[in-house]
Order: sequence, then C-alpha cells, then structure tokens
Amino acid sequence: MTNTVDVVAALVWDAGRFLICQRPPQKARGLLWEFPGGKVEKGETREQALKREMKEELDADIRVKGLFCALTHVYPDLSVNLFVYEAELTCDRLRMLEHNAINWIKPAEIEQYTFCPADEGVLNIIKQRSA
Repeated sequence: MTNTVDVVAALVWDAGRFLICQRPPQKARGLLWEFPGGKVEKGETREQALKREMKEELDADIRVKGLFCALTHVYPDLSVNLFVYEAELTCDRLRMLEHNAINWIKPAEIEQYTFCPADEGVLNIIKQRSA
C-alpha cells in the first residue's frame, strides 16, 4: 500500500505566462519541472499550506484566488491528491530558496519542459483553455 499525501500548488499568471519551478536534483523526481507548492501539514487548510510553501520556497507572498483543479496521481511510491489554486503574487520579487531553477512560460511552451507526471493533467487543462 502506498502513502497518500495532499499537495497544494499555485498557478500564478503574469502577462500570459505562468510560473514553474525545477525540483532540486537530490529530491524525488529531481530536475523535473512542477508548479510551486508542497505538502499540506496536519492542522493546516490547503490555502494556509500554499501560502506557507510559497514563502518557504520562493520567499513569496500570495493571494489565493480559488481552486483551478484537483486530481489524483499514483506514483509507484506515493499517491498524490493535488489541489491547484490560482494565485497572484502580492510581492514584487521571488527568491529561489529550494528549487534548481524557476521560469515563466507560455502555454505554447509546455512541451519544451519535462514535468512531474502528477502535473500532466493540470497542463492539459491549461493547454485546452489557451487553445
């Protein structure tokens, strides 16, 4: 039986581009791209977890706007309930505190990056909505 975790992620748009982050090489699924976010800790709401994760990973303050989508992905070692929220930055800078790289990309550029498998469903929705 695999562990199940609730994970939150931020879909942050700026001028037709959205924010993606590259996982550190030493972590599981290292060097794959993902949306910023992380695990929901005991006693947190998903919105609180997302604000905390954005602060820890990017030193960023955000306003959570609403749920974009929710899906489940099963990895060989882990089952992830992924909740993606549309969010906006309420600060004027990002600091890369955990990731290997960060980037802003357009939906048309998605195929140029290798994402974590759990994010594929989210990316498909973004591509459909931008077509």
